[in-house]
Amino acid sequence: MRKLPHKIGPLRPMTAAALACLASAAWSQTADKTLPPVEVQGTRSVAEKNQLPVTTESVTARQAADTINAMTAEDVLKYLPNVLVRRRYIGDTQAPMSSRTTGINASARTLIVADGIWLSTYVNNNNANGSPQWFMVAPEEIERVDVMYGPFSAMYPGNSYGAVTEITTRMPTRFEATAKLSTASQSFSQYGISDHYPATQASATLGNRSGDLSWWFSANHLSSFSQPVTYLTINQSTTPAAAGSPVVGGAFADRNRANGAIQVLGASNLTHTVQDTAKLKLAYDLSPSLTAAYTLGYWQNRADAGSVSWLSSGGAPYFGGVAGNVNIAGNSYGAATIGGLFSSSTVAQEHWMQSVSLKSRTQGPFDWEAVASHFSFGRDITRTSTGLYPAAQTGGPGRITDAGDTGWTNFDVKGSWRPASSAHVFSFGAHIDRYTLVNPTFNTSDWIAGGNGALFSDSRGKTQTEALWAQDVWKLAPTLFATIGGRYERWRAYDGSNFATAANGTGFAVSQPQVTDSGLSPKLSLTWQANSQWSTTASLGKALRFPTVGELYQNVQTGATFTQANPFLKPESVRSGELALERNTSDGKLRISLFEERVFDALIAQTSTIPGVAAPVSFTQNVDRTRQRGIELVAQKRDVFMRGLEIGGSITYVDARILANSGYVPTSAGATSVGKRTPYVPDWRATLVATWRPDDKWAYTVAGRYSGRLFATVDNTDVNPATYQGFESYFVADARVRYQIDSHWSAALGVDNINNRSYFLFHPFPQRTVYAELKYSY
Repeated sequence: MRKLPHKIGPLRPMTAAALACLASAAWSQTADKTLPPVEVQGTRSVAEKNQLPVTTESVTARQAADTINAMTAEDVLKYLPNVLVRRRYIGDTQAPMSSRTTGINASARTLIVADGIWLSTYVNNNNANGSPQWFMVAPEEIERVDVMYGPFSAMYPGNSYGAVTEITTRMPTRFEATAKLSTASQSFSQYGISDHYPATQASATLGNRSGDLSWWFSANHLSSFSQPVTYLTINQSTTPAAAGSPVVGGAFADRNRANGAIQVLGASNLTHTVQDTAKLKLAYDLSPSLTAAYTLGYWQNRADAGSVSWLSSGGAPYFGGVAGNVNIAGNSYGAATIGGLFSSSTVAQEHWMQSVSLKSRTQGPFDWEAVASHFSFGRDITRTSTGLYPAAQTGGPGRITDAGDTGWTNFDVKGSWRPASSAHVFSFGAHIDRYTLVNPTFNTSDWIAGGNGALFSDSRGKTQTEALWAQDVWKLAPTLFATIGGRYERWRAYDGSNFATAANGTGFAVSQPQVTDSGLSPKLSLTWQANSQWSTTASLGKALRFPTVGELYQNVQTGATFTQANPFLKPESVRSGELALERNTSDGKLRISLFEERVFDALIAQTSTIPGVAAPVSFTQNVDRTRQRGIELVAQKRDVFMRGLEIGGSITYVDARILANSGYVPTSAGATSVGKRTPYVPDWRATLVATWRPDDKWAYTVAGRYSGRLFATVDNTDVNPATYQGFESYFVADARVRYQIDSHWSAALGVDNINNRSYFLFHPFPQRTVYAELKYSY
């Protein structure tokens, strides 16, 4: 294998200069009837290949190997501007992505794609069962990752208004093989817990190209232990303990995110996950200009999670009881309330994905591509205890949730037409997707090995979207280009139903109505290439983000019953604009972007009233209008002060506000949501990465990540961010050293969160973590 070169700078984003050059090349090659050289895989971003007028930031496999402590695919995005993936621990399966205008609880406001396969789980818009399926991509197969900001390309659906992440994986050009062993260890200390949590990963790849056939096989095994993901808390009692009540010690007095007094009793969801991923990719050249490809992916997960109690009574651990009260710090607390906090769970998952594609590459007047993919939750069982600890650790009553029939299917076809001697390059396409959510929960007499009992709850439904889109890159003058496009979408939600069981054991079934909607989303961009280095792009775009099944078909508890919330939610209607000024040179780049986004009928959970129900409840509804505007600076320079030193970074400020909210019901006198910060969008974010490559063997990297605090409520009443369920600001520093031992062997050591910052993003996030890896390549 080749040694790493001395200087590996990041590939350019899709700049105005790149767009202009690509467009000019497309017109000239068509007119001259001369084919360009064969494209080297991975040398251009997805935006460049498709001539998309969107701000793009990228990271390549070589950059990631040098600079990022990565054990899972989402780690590769760690230092990209204004990107945060909520990965709570190594192997986390609930890791949604946020962008500069969208939050970490809104998985349906970004689109994650790998080789044309949608990894985004649009059955919900949350950080649980709506999280992307990152684990279907192993870090070792990634060629590059491109993040495109804003809804300015007609090629993507309205979910792209936050960002689109395109993952491109490798196909071999000759025989190759790799084997890699990685390990990590986190030191964590908070409240009553202090421990080390390890993770180990082994991966291998094998591939070859022989004549017209190329193939690639990869396998990955991960075993990981998490820090506490949740804490067990109870509101501070104001009732003095009765004389003779059992005295329980070990609780930690604290305050919740609304600044109310609480007692922290223990930790939960300490998770051990064991995951295996295997993928087979085949490609065959049917002709010099037509390639067929097939991908089959498999992922399995076995996870166990449990609770620990810091409470003790009479010298023995205390986990609560069936009845009675206990004395904690002089106040009275119900033993049954405490006992209901502790639980254990197991997860058994097997997910499958496959895709088939046909792609032409004539580089003549017309090229086309078709991709069909299917993702299936073949097996997805979660078992949870409901009995009292510690007996519940070995069995007893519980619940079983089965999401095994959840999945989705996508089909895309697109073409590009470059007519000879024309000032236009046309692209167009069609899309259809169908998402299915099935999520019943059953009671069981034995949560570890028992079968399904009576139905406890159910949530299911389907959505289908059909779209047609077109885009024209129009050369108005030698240095002036306009991109005009539009996307028409037709959407429906159907087969929706819910079932829930109240505390008294009564079941409530709700049949949900079919809902339909449609709309056109126009796009317009204008690019001016001032000279060989400076360019300016102005973009405007509309997007429609239709509700997911989880948002639309909600069963909301109202006292002792359940009721239908609002199955007629409107789609989010987004108006976005960006003005980007860019400078690109042979050894660096500079970009300044001004952006604004207005969301009408934003889908946000908030407390409100339901007709016929007296007490306000919390559920997802349309918030009339939000506005996110900001400025972003991104810079990168090679050979700074000395040969081999590369420095890059970004800083972004966003003023995100709720402008109108007619559905809000005040939770206290004088409370309001208008003028408050939009939930889950921080005001400041920044990254800084410095890498020194003194020769072709060594790479030394130091990096930093910063985020301002954010609010989780529409009225910003979560005033205390430094607690469980709060969202606080943080700065963490990372480091990595990589050594290319010879043409086959490489090794790396690294540390994330060197400064051991302890912080919450609802959950406690990882503290100082040490990484090591050894890799062999042939």
